[in-house]
Amino acid sequence: QVQLVESGGGLAQPGGSLRLSCAASGFTFSNYYMSWARQAPGKGLERVSGVNSAGSVTYYADSVKGRFTISRDNAKNTVYLQMNMLKPEDTALYYCVRGIIAADKSNRGQGTQVTVSS
Repeated sequence: QVQLVESGGGLAQPGGSLRLSCAASGFTFSNYYMSWARQAPGKGLERVSGVNSAGSVTYYADSVKGRFTISRDNAKNTVYLQMNMLKPEDTALYYCVRGIIAADKSNRGQGTQVTVSS
């Protein structure tokens, strides 16, 4: 079955950086578009970033454009999210998503918490 395991979350100061990783298994990773989504306390899911199967086309929400970078390593079945210039409003539970639809729990991981605070 699809398994997506996120790691790399934690506490960061405003202006700091974190790198999230998502290890995928149970499907042919290199065939799938992959995304990162987040959910802040009391808010809905927000699609943050996405990358096509080849790693050549990316998407970023306006809220993170210029600060976050998505990448993937198909040889390692892993997708990454480099987060720089973090802001308190980036605080959320970050999910790795197979495809685009983060609301589909069967296609997303358990999430990793990112907290940005001084």
